Amino acid sequence: MFSQFKNRDHYPFWFELAPLLLTVALLMVQFFVFKDYTPHVPLVVGICITGIFMALKGRKWAGMEQHMYRVMKVALPTTVIILCVGMMIAASIAAGTVQTVLVYGLSILKPTVFLPATCILTTVVSLATGTSWGTVGTVGLAMVGIGEALGVPMHWTVGAICSGSFFGDKMSPLSDTTNLSPAVAGTDIWSHIKAMLPNTIPAYAITIVVYTLVSLNYGSEGGAETLATRELFRQLMMEHFRIGWITLIPAAVVIFMGFRKYSVMGTLCTGIFLAVLLAVVYQGVKVSAVSDILMNGFKAATGDTYMDKLLSKGGIMSMTWVITMMMLSLAFVGCLEAYGTFRAILAKLNVLIRSRFSLVATAASAVLIVGLVAGEIYTSLVLPGRLMKGKFAEMGYDRAILSRTLEDWGTLVSPLIPWNNGGAFVTATLGLSTFIYAPFALFCWLSPLIGLIYAALGWFTPKDPRGPQTLADEDMEEIADEVDDYMV
Repeated sequence: MFSQFKNRDHYPFWFELAPLLLTVALLMVQFFVFKDYTPHVPLVVGICITGIFMALKGRKWAGMEQHMYRVMKVALPTTVIILCVGMMIAASIAAGTVQTVLVYGLSILKPTVFLPATCILTTVVSLATGTSWGTVGTVGLAMVGIGEALGVPMHWTVGAICSGSFFGDKMSPLSDTTNLSPAVAGTDIWSHIKAMLPNTIPAYAITIVVYTLVSLNYGSEGGAETLATRELFRQLMMEHFRIGWITLIPAAVVIFMGFRKYSVMGTLCTGIFLAVLLAVVYQGVKVSAVSDILMNGFKAATGDTYMDKLLSKGGIMSMTWVITMMMLSLAFVGCLEAYGTFRAILAKLNVLIRSRFSLVATAASAVLIVGLVAGEIYTSLVLPGRLMKGKFAEMGYDRAILSRTLEDWGTLVSPLIPWNNGGAFVTATLGLSTFIYAPFALFCWLSPLIGLIYAALGWFTPKDPRGPQTLADEDMEEIADEVDDYMV
């Protein structure tokens, strides 16, 4: 019955979208019916579905597979960086960097400054480590407990944690999404970070001001229970680790080298080396244990279950979920490109895109829709990025604006969607429904909105100095040529 679809020049729009829609349906069943927020297997099935539809078009699997591998290559540099990030997190805890930040932070925390302090503290940690999830799972857990003891409503606390944690995930040169977004959009990481500053800075400033005003409604001291909780955390960390400014050197060096635009991998390796050196010399970690820590993560042994869970993080193996998710997302996107889904969508989008604002708004909508439907951050970055980068080049706009849009509407909105892996992780880790804390994660929705305002006003939305290009047509022709080589 499908013989009518073989070797045609044009196909119905529904037929071009069928593999994507069927895969999305599988993902929704996985999330909503099975309550399993790991989309790896549905994406593998989605690749197989796309292969079947390739056969219905009269084309071979080999053509799709070749392009799939070509797209996956985009993530190879990012994969190496992510592995280094895992080692950096483990080494930072072994060196006492995270513990020092917590101890110093706890010593100054009061109800009247708790929310802005929490946001700033999580920002510093996430910038230093490049991971929002790692920050939520370490500092975030501690802040939730202290916030409850201080009498601060939990929805405000979790909102501040998300704002600070995902700020670093968006802006840190160590972050996987900060590296993946420019790679997908066709720009470099430093241009990407520079393009994000104009909307990130005002959004963050407004966030801190609002958190400060809200915190002023609470008492100046926390009472006996608050003091006991703070003292317990401090005592446990100071008993089992050496706390001092010297432990902050690795994080300071990493941040300095990052903003000086040194190689990301070289920056991370330098930070890992310094952290390991401090762990051995300053914290007394055995040299023989270093390899295991970098591979499997730091394992705390304070005797307190909560604190041990808090500080047992990092390592190469902790990043395997992220890496496999990213590679499968890219593989699926590559298959859809070879099949022709993107060409069909791009043809429809061309009708909508007529101006600077419609260009940026369409890209933002595509990221948001994929994030809402697929429930997975990497697909929401990769698929719209691959889809829209040619249109940005064609209209002559800097592709760093596209990467900024991907980051705003993908990375920052991720924790605001209950079934997205970002929102699911925060809820599972901190114990509060996404629907409750999302309105209070101010930075996560302010930054994307400011980006749209800039696009409407023409602010901070520069043209590409190379002028308009025909990247979209070239990309589509190249994909078509690859597929045609393997037609029956």
